[in-house]
Amino acid sequence: MSAMDHAHVNIADFGMDTISLAGSLPAKLTAVRNAGFAQIMLSARDVVGHAEGIDAAVRDVRASGLRVTGFQVLRDFEGLSGHLHEYKTDIAKSMLEMAHALGARVLLVCSSTSTHATTEPDALARDLRKLAMLALPLGIKVADEGLSWGRTINEFTAAWDIVCRADAPNLGIGIDSFHAFAKDSALEDLEMLSPEKIFLVQLADFMWQEVRTDEERIATARHFRVFPGEGVHSEALAELVMRLDRLGYRGDYSFEVFNDDYNQLPLPTVAARARRSAIWLSEDVLRRSVPLPNQMRLRQPAA
Repeated sequence: MSAMDHAHVNIADFGMDTISLAGSLPAKLTAVRNAGFAQIMLSARDVVGHAEGIDAAVRDVRASGLRVTGFQVLRDFEGLSGHLHEYKTDIAKSMLEMAHALGARVLLVCSSTSTHATTEPDALARDLRKLAMLALPLGIKVADEGLSWGRTINEFTAAWDIVCRADAPNLGIGIDSFHAFAKDSALEDLEMLSPEKIFLVQLADFMWQEVRTDEERIATARHFRVFPGEGVHSEALAELVMRLDRLGYRGDYSFEVFNDDYNQLPLPTVAARARRSAIWLSEDVLRRSVPLPNQMRLRQPAA
């Protein structure tokens, strides 16, 4: 069964990330919607790079009918001091304002890689709590993601520890399958997480079994990811999704696929590849029946 045989199916639990697509924001929105997705993960570059300005970008997103999975990405926020902390706080405020205008309920923050940042866990937690408090009046959740080359937080277990220390109601974690596989994280450790504090799950695969250095992780992450089911980690990726499902995770899955080849392909071609991944996860991995005509869901909504 090909993806395009279901051109009008609403794949409600999955979304695409604009990072996988070339072209303008309106063209990306159209390609994702036409492929049957109901949501999209937006990059700040898509918004500020709109030819007609930020207000026009917001109008285009809202007119598309796509729900905004989240907004990315705030980098190197935690652990700084003095003028560096003040600078990053200003950046965070601007990103939160854009997220709010777009209707995004989640801001993704990636763990710091800066050598200027402290490694003291309580200081990292304090900064992330401050970020969460800035987001709270806007109704935005903050998802902390451990980059596999992060200085202190480089696995989802480390991100979870900092989130627990911070103890903010709208601060949780983001899980990225690429970083979990690149660090060879134990998927059994997902059991320590509270599903209601997982705010976003990003899925991608890659074409080789392991990455041995931070430099190789960075190059692979930014240029050579593929959609779930296209790489060599399909079994592990399926296990990750099934473990999260059994844990009780009922949030969104976004395909975050940085791939230079895909950026040279027609948008509908790339969106069709993403759609095949969504169908593979739903029908072959979790084997869930379609609950309603013309609608596919990964799982039943939480009661």
